[in-house]
Amino acid sequence: MKEGIHPKYFNTTATCACGASYEIGSTKENVRVDICSACHPLFTGKQKLMDTEGRVQKFQKKYAGVSVKKAPRRVTKAKAKAKTKTTKKKPKK
Repeated sequence: MKEGIHPKYFNTTATCACGASYEIGSTKENVRVDICSACHPLFTGKQKLMDTEGRVQKFQKKYAGVSVKKAPRRVTKAKAKAKTKTTKKKPKK
């Protein structure tokens, strides 16, 4: 390893907003985090469900009078050429 290119490595304590603290290795001396495994809903099993009641009804109420306009069909150039070739028939002699 080259000397002088790596940051200093500290054995420090990471402190969570909930009060839990953990001994970790880091390039920073003091580490403060907002959420940890002690308070994260995924690890604790105490998930907070968002109140989604009424979202669908609100959407339906908002767009009740709006009708969907159908976009005109686009014909590609290749299909247009094929169509003109088949429609133009030469009379037989």
